[in-house]
Amino acid sequence: MKKNLENKLGDNLRQDIPSLAMFLTAGYPTLDATCDLVLALEDGGADLVEIGMPFSDPLADGPVIQHASTSALRNGVTLPWTLECVRRIRDRSSLPLVLMGYLNPILRYGEERFFRDAAEAGVDGLILPELPLEEWSRVARRIEAADLAGILLVAPTTPPDRVKTIDESSSGFLYCVSTTGVTGGTVSREMMGDIRRIKSSVCKNPMLVGFGISSPEKAAEFAEVADGVIVGTALLRRLDENGSSRDITSWVSGFRRALSS
Repeated sequence: MKKNLENKLGDNLRQDIPSLAMFLTAGYPTLDATCDLVLALEDGGADLVEIGMPFSDPLADGPVIQHASTSALRNGVTLPWTLECVRRIRDRSSLPLVLMGYLNPILRYGEERFFRDAAEAGVDGLILPELPLEEWSRVARRIEAADLAGILLVAPTTPPDRVKTIDESSSGFLYCVSTTGVTGGTVSREMMGDIRRIKSSVCKNPMLVGFGISSPEKAAEFAEVADGVIVGTALLRRLDENGSSRDITSWVSGFRRALSS
């Protein structure tokens, strides 16, 4: 599974094309929407999709993603439901899929069982944003045994030596947070220099930038200092405005064109 993600991003790098990752929350805006939305994102040119596992007490999520998680939980989304949703997507698509979420639901599900079941469902990688490098070892062995990519995060304030260590411990790609706040924030011009500095310390993985990528123009700007971008809050806002799959495909195509020009 891990190779699916790495090969896809590697193909982009060989062609000098920035990668486009999209984030959506499982079961939002409705239970029936997720599978069709992933296919719509793929049709629009997304290279991979992050699927958020809804949780009641997120640490890194801003108000838009918090609202989506709360709505999804009210819709009845659970971890078993999310894995079954991935299975349904896998019947129709080979697009790389990464689950993003928090450790508490995984502990309740059972760590060993979760990573095994995630791989069997067709998940390619995992992002657990609350786990710092010092705690990553508690899950790294199980992630590796399941042949999943374990994707870690760095921030504008991360020292270069620590960036190198986190990069070495990560697989699939390295997630660079563009701000020191939560998702959906505004990115200052000063952060661009920090992101360039982080990129210069990364040797092993492609580096994708997320948090605050709100438009195709912003995506193109950040792609100049990274290997790709991750769009989440802006997509969920778009779903709130017009949740049709046709609209989402057209909207994502705008990001794809901006990154490919």
